[in-house]
Amino acid sequence: MTDLKFEQKRSLSRQEAADQLAALADALREGGDAELELGTGTLGLRIPEDLHSELEVEVDGGEIELEIELKWKTAPTRAARSRTEAPAEKPKRKNTGSAAKRSAPKSP
Repeated sequence: MTDLKFEQKRSLSRQEAADQLAALADALREGGDAELELGTGTLGLRIPEDLHSELEVEVDGGEIELEIELKWKTAPTRAARSRTEAPAEKPKRKNTGSAAKRSAPKSP
């Protein structure tokens, strides 16, 4: 299950597509908290310094599909950090000798 999903599909002119990509490029260049105007709404993102990208071009029949994908890790919340941190070692109990006495072989 994803924490958030935003999807928008619409027809754009070449100029509108260029404007949208330029706004994204500006947000990436600035980093940190960025706001992108998308259609009738605004999308706020926190963009870190390091990203993973994928570029895919697919030609199928009379159509070309260009996908630009950017991925980055979100900052973990306090609850997520506590789940991923290694648990502290439990202190070892001292052997009182009763278990050792039971398992020790009897001598003749």
